[in-house]
Amino acid sequence: MPWSNQSGGGGNGGGWKGGGGGGGPWGQGPGSQPPDLEEMLKRSQDRMKQVMHGGGIPGPLAFLAALVAAAVVAWYAFFFRVDPDELGVVMRFGEFVRQEPPGLHFRYPYPIEEVIRPKVTTQNIIEIGMRSANFERGFGGGGVQDVKEESLMLTGDENTVDIDFVVYWRIKDAAQYLFNIQNPNNTVKEVAESAMREVVGQSEIQPLLTQARQKTEAAVLKLMQDTLNGYGAGIQIDQVTLQKVDPPSEVIDAFRDVQAARADKERLQNEAFAYANKVVPEARGEAERILQGAEGFKQQTVAEAQGQTVRFLKVYDEYKKAPEVTRKRIFLETMERVFGGTDKVIIDSKSGQGVVPYLPLDQLQQRRQPSEGGN
Repeated sequence: MPWSNQSGGGGNGGGWKGGGGGGGPWGQGPGSQPPDLEEMLKRSQDRMKQVMHGGGIPGPLAFLAALVAAAVVAWYAFFFRVDPDELGVVMRFGEFVRQEPPGLHFRYPYPIEEVIRPKVTTQNIIEIGMRSANFERGFGGGGVQDVKEESLMLTGDENTVDIDFVVYWRIKDAAQYLFNIQNPNNTVKEVAESAMREVVGQSEIQPLLTQARQKTEAAVLKLMQDTLNGYGAGIQIDQVTLQKVDPPSEVIDAFRDVQAARADKERLQNEAFAYANKVVPEARGEAERILQGAEGFKQQTVAEAQGQTVRFLKVYDEYKKAPEVTRKRIFLETMERVFGGTDKVIIDSKSGQGVVPYLPLDQLQQRRQPSEGGN
């Protein structure tokens, strides 16, 4: 930087004896010599005597005080300290020359070298769509003021959504941060709002309100980082957090009615699917049971027919061996099957008496069983 900005010299750039208006660096007029050092020390001693009510200061003590003052001035002129959360950016005549880590470092005195110490580890916060009362200390209590001109955005399905979100960022490259952008906070804010509007403009409102919040945050963070990297801003975006995603307050009641109708629709569809999943398997099982029963009846009928055939052939073979005996046996077995469950009356025409009495043992047994149960 030019000497005239700090020493009060004139615009001729003639070193310490600049001319115009403000005098030289010692407060004298143009061409005057700086005052004698002994004269200055003498005046200082006189003033100290006045302060101490006539008490004098020894010469060695005054010299020691002058040395201490000179050392202090030299210390602040040639050394600087960088705190643990800072990074020292050194400029020589206004041009960036180097960066210094935390600690104590040497420099040329101002205005040859100047040091800027941005806080590179501090996480900065930008609110978009809202302003919290205690913004510097977080979001607990104090209320939140909505900023409609920042929060209202248009979705891809031509709906309006009210979005409030917060961006957390920090300095990644101190030199780029200081020299490539003029207003970092305003730059981050405008880039964040632009990125959110672009992502929301490519999305539908329903996913934004439900399951797409994390996806939206990640997309906005990536778009912001790419944009700031293109600017060479030296800023790292740590996190994008959606605070509120709602329809506009003017239509929120109608929107909730629509959401309730959609929920009822999905509920009824789920109930219908559940009923179908219950009835269809039951019908398929019943059909399979009928088919299995028919197949079993078929197998049974075929087996019985085959058995009857085999039985008939065996009877026929026996019949060929003894036709008379076999014929009589077949007759008796047939009569047994026919008359086994019927009432019988025996008539003997040869005896001349007509009906022949007989003892119905089966009927006696049936009558006897109910009488025993009653007792």
